[in-house]
Amino acid sequence: MGDMTTPTATPGLGGYRESVTLEFSRLAASLRICLGAQLVAYLGGVGETRAVRQWATGRRRPSQVVEQRLRLAYQVAGVITEATSSPSALQAWFQGANPALGDRSPARMLRDYPVDEVSVVVLAAARAFVATARCSSMPSQGA
Repeated sequence: MGDMTTPTATPGLGGYRESVTLEFSRLAASLRICLGAQLVAYLGGVGETRAVRQWATGRRRPSQVVEQRLRLAYQVAGVITEATSSPSALQAWFQGANPALGDRSPARMLRDYPVDEVSVVVLAAARAFVATARCSSMPSQGA
């Protein structure tokens, strides 16, 4: 995912820039690599990973609503990769019950609700995760 592993002053700026400028097929290919085809299919509301492969190769294009959702997922993934470069940790974050989201998974929130309703809360949950990861990696101060 491009330069999304480089921390920025505002978490997710690089991922945001890429999420709006990348050709959709490149964005889908990148999501397929970092999240896995099954999770991208889930986010896209399709029952088969073949559709994800076709999105990634440019042979098929999803609806505008699905494209917006996947662009937001890409942006969120960019925020999370500032705290971890592990694809399995990224996938776990998307699929896990998140206390910042009322114990719902970010993937479910992204799939089941309109992008304009969930973008703020899902991005805030991702940024909180990054902030927590940064704080927990700082050396502790002795008392």
